[in-house]
Amino acid sequence: MGVLVSLERVTVVHGVAHVLDAVTTGVLDGQRIGVVGRNGGGKSTLLRVLAGLQLPDEGRAVRAGGVTVAMLAQDDLLDPTATVRTALVGDRPEHDWAGDARVRDVLAGLLGGVRAPAVGGLEAPVGPLSGGERRRLGLAALLIADPDVLLLDEPTNHLDIEGVAWLAEHLSTRRTGADTAVVAVTHDRWFLDAMATLTWEVHDGAVSSFDGGYAAYVLAKAERARVASVTAERRDNLLRKELAWLRRGAPARTSKPKFRIEAANALIDDEPPPRDGVELVRFATTRLGKDVIDLLDATVVVGERTLLDRVTWRLAPGERVGIVGSNGTGKSTLLGAISGEVPLRSGRRKVGPTVALAQLSQQVRELEPLAGDRVIDAVEAVRRVTTLGGREVSASQLATRLGFPGGRQQTRVGDLSGGERRRLQLLRLLMAEPNVLLLDEPTNDLDIETLTSLEDVLDGWAGTLVVVSHDRYLLERMTDRQVALLGDGRVRELPGGIPDYLRLLAAAPPQGYAVGSRPGAPTRAPEAAPQETPGPDARDPASAPGPSAAQQREARKEMARIERALARLAEREDRVHAQMAQQATDHVAVLALNGTLREIVDERDELELAWLAAAELVE
Repeated sequence: MGVLVSLERVTVVHGVAHVLDAVTTGVLDGQRIGVVGRNGGGKSTLLRVLAGLQLPDEGRAVRAGGVTVAMLAQDDLLDPTATVRTALVGDRPEHDWAGDARVRDVLAGLLGGVRAPAVGGLEAPVGPLSGGERRRLGLAALLIADPDVLLLDEPTNHLDIEGVAWLAEHLSTRRTGADTAVVAVTHDRWFLDAMATLTWEVHDGAVSSFDGGYAAYVLAKAERARVASVTAERRDNLLRKELAWLRRGAPARTSKPKFRIEAANALIDDEPPPRDGVELVRFATTRLGKDVIDLLDATVVVGERTLLDRVTWRLAPGERVGIVGSNGTGKSTLLGAISGEVPLRSGRRKVGPTVALAQLSQQVRELEPLAGDRVIDAVEAVRRVTTLGGREVSASQLATRLGFPGGRQQTRVGDLSGGERRRLQLLRLLMAEPNVLLLDEPTNDLDIETLTSLEDVLDGWAGTLVVVSHDRYLLERMTDRQVALLGDGRVRELPGGIPDYLRLLAAAPPQGYAVGSRPGAPTRAPEAAPQETPGPDARDPASAPGPSAAQQREARKEMARIERALARLAEREDRVHAQMAQQATDHVAVLALNGTLREIVDERDELELAWLAAAELVE
């Protein structure tokens, strides 16, 4: 394996802290590397040094000759005056990029299709787009450019579950050439397991390497800790608990193991389940009684959209439910209906007499009045002692478990980072001793270490939990049941978990959404659709009607058929190229194979023209 980019004794100093301390490592061709570590630990710095965007204070970064490197940074670098088309493909002619199956795959996976309806159309300016739209646009542009070394800093931010699944599949199957590599900083553990063949942990100025994705990383960390210490205190170690859940967890994770099952079984042989569900439900029923919160024949309308349509849903004591769905399908609205913050158009909300509800919103403005207080004071202002897992826990102890050790508890709230503020929100909610907890995207700004600590705390919390998240791993880890919103006003049960949700999306796009858009992407008003400049043969729309609904359905079927045919042609082309390489010294065989290759190219050109003709009918 060749080295594409290498670091030789690289040191980067911020103030007096060595973010990277004499790091020597390299990116080899064919590798897909996930980068983990605490917030502020140096992950983004490592990527910038690899990209050549930041010079090290000592040491050097070396790039192999001819290797192209590009990076998706957390900062938005798109030109606000450019159009979406220019940001994606520059000045390439449409017949060039629209006929490229790889480009079509990227646009369909991230932006809702070749006409990019998810960002308002190809001719929409970049400036007015939301932060999430610009993020997806930047990621799509980078994947279309297809550099040899792809560096991604939090690529799953602003992606829904199906977007994360698509990205993992794309990186794992479309970028597998011997001369390419991917390095991705991420806190999404499911994405790590699905994409990475190697995991780097950035800690204390060093970079440690682990074979495989997140599961393999957890095993190796736990094994190293076991070797270092064999005392009974290891029983409470979070890594072993996390590994125990990985073994007992979702079936999807067991289909592609990243570590030796025998080693894992030996390590966690005496480890109890992450939580005692029966005991927690019993305790929750004692605290809550039989009635929690019921939505009965509830309808919620926002603007002109019906987000919930005559939904009946009863929350049980001790139940742990995850809510999934694309952006705009009404997940936060459903939480608001449960909490009573969103009024019902019809139906009613019934609340049990003993319910003590707490809700974590996506905003942190509630901490603004506390900006001058110390962290420990902000927590103790709610309560000084709480009960967790049947034991009394002080505010200071719980703060330590959620990433605020002794010295950090004296920090002013106004000086905390975004992730620390999110942790403080959770701390204050838990100290209030709610028995119904609603969490809206709780993983925002949290690193993996904090996430595992949060999950450990909630394992011992007795109550009803409802979580909205795009973090597939967290949903499978923290909840026992998942439901889906597809944008049609219904709440669907997912007995098979997230895989059921992805199958639902693939099988039947919801009603009321744009043709060609990603399932769940809201339809934009017709007047916001991009206007293509008509050609000299274009018909006057005032004198000729557009294609009928039946014609559009047939056109979409034809496009799907052509895309499958193009994929098969691409596989044939790859096989022919491989045969030509194997028989390079046999000129007769190479000549025959070259004829076959020309036939494939001609057939592909015909199919691409047919695809473009069908695409005109569904715009």
